[in-house]
Amino acid sequence: MRRYVRVALLCLGCGLCSLLYGSSQLALEQEPGGGKPQARDPAAPVRRQRAGGGRAAAGSAGRGEPELPDRCKNLSISYWNSYWMLPSDVCGMNCFWEAAFRYDFMKTQPAEKMHLAVVACGERLEETVTMLKSAIIFSIQPLQFHIFAEGQLHNRFKGILILKDVDSLLYVDTDILFLRPVDDIWSFLKKFNSTQIAAMAPEHEEPRIGWYNRFARHPYYGITGINSGVMLMNMTRIRRKYFKNDMTTARLQWGEILMPLLKKYKLNITWGDQDLLNIMFFHNPESLFVFPCQWNYRPDHCIYGSNCKEAEEKGIFILHGNRGVYHDDKQPTFRAIYEAIKKYSFGDDLVNFLLQPLELELQKTMHTYCGRIYKVFIKQLTKSIRDIYDRRSKES
Repeated sequence: MRRYVRVALLCLGCGLCSLLYGSSQLALEQEPGGGKPQARDPAAPVRRQRAGGGRAAAGSAGRGEPELPDRCKNLSISYWNSYWMLPSDVCGMNCFWEAAFRYDFMKTQPAEKMHLAVVACGERLEETVTMLKSAIIFSIQPLQFHIFAEGQLHNRFKGILILKDVDSLLYVDTDILFLRPVDDIWSFLKKFNSTQIAAMAPEHEEPRIGWYNRFARHPYYGITGINSGVMLMNMTRIRRKYFKNDMTTARLQWGEILMPLLKKYKLNITWGDQDLLNIMFFHNPESLFVFPCQWNYRPDHCIYGSNCKEAEEKGIFILHGNRGVYHDDKQPTFRAIYEAIKKYSFGDDLVNFLLQPLELELQKTMHTYCGRIYKVFIKQLTKSIRDIYDRRSKES
């Protein structure tokens, strides 16, 4: 009896495959309303959603991008997403084999998921979306976004999650722009020693213009303090750690220490959560991994003269537009990069529609200190775009 059931199931599967193939051929040969076959524009965009690749990107044939694999030529295709949902505009037979191919690949090379968190308040929707776009453009591994927003913004975001089961997390302010893959800063987690729970960059490189060492009325980390706009965290370690503090001889966990610290220093703090983090890591310096300034590059690194040597050598990896510089004319170099990424459309060629127009705009900013070193702003961006095309070429 079982043998007959197996044969029946096999026949049913074959029949389903044939049905999918027949439907796909009819879809290719006819227009939606019936009629003559349509000639396919070889330059039409081919939409891709990469299941194991960590970013949804659109490629355009005929714009210098790599040619698609043989099994996918002349068909509108999509790599299946993580839920194995069939896109409405995809040929069924091709997706049948594509799914099998991707599933086999994922079994042998499971992709690590990266978690990116942001808090969006007030009029920060456009800024947040632009930040997320910059993360999507360059990242390789899958990204999961955790967006915390005020009530009026909830309908504009989806998938708000509680982080109790997240092992590691990258928190960024909304005014962050990624100029290289999130994967690269995520890799710092592997460099943590046994005591380190988080990573941040210094608030300043030059003490003469530092805020904390000149004005702070509370303890702060190191010589110039730390900036919380880009913060990489091992959440598992944070939840387990007991922190030294100046309120009691007993060590307190993360959830126990924040409110008492706020109550103690509420009249002395200026920068909110960043000040609290500075106080915590002042008392627990062994718990912090400090990464270089090009991972959190801000106007202070160039408006008084260039003072981030790592960025001068290797370029800016993460741009932080604090002081509202994306939205006024005080620092046009920062605003030019923000506007370029905001206007870029997925599927457009990154060189012709992002890099080249951006460089022309940056050349107009050379009357400012930051503009004089505008090539520092596009050095890493140029490399990131080149790496994207190299990866696509290898994949094809």
